[in-house]
Amino acid sequence: MAAAPSCRPSGDSLTRKINTRCGKQMAASGAAGSPGRLVQYVVVRADLVHKLSWPLGAVITQACHAATAAVHLHYADRDTQSYLAELDSMHKVVLAAPDEAALSGLSESLTQAGVAHKLWIEQPENMATCLALKPYPKEMVQPLLRNFKLFK
Repeated sequence: MAAAPSCRPSGDSLTRKINTRCGKQMAASGAAGSPGRLVQYVVVRADLVHKLSWPLGAVITQACHAATAAVHLHYADRDTQSYLAELDSMHKVVLAAPDEAALSGLSESLTQAGVAHKLWIEQPENMATCLALKPYPKEMVQPLLRNFKLFK
């Protein structure tokens, strides 16, 4: 389980932006609006379908679990509440990670950058299958995901 973003200073400009936003969020809970379109990114292991021959429905289920868990874990977050308030215009982007190592590496990078997410570990296999970020303004997190293509 990924922790909520930490509000610690960092030399990384993206992390500074996230930490600045985190500080504003804590100081002004419920403040109006956020910059940019809110998006929930979901990253799914492509090898589950293409190499391990999982049924497509089982892989979609993994993505649903991760997305629901990320929203649940960050339910009180201002961006999550704004995202849920626009029920009929939610925007998700589903990306593909080539394998478990790439997915785990992404999770570590997101944690280091202070980006709140949920790495879904399927049980009883104890296998990382996908991860989902809490809703964020697209421009805040898209640079961290630029190496991942749309899931096909």
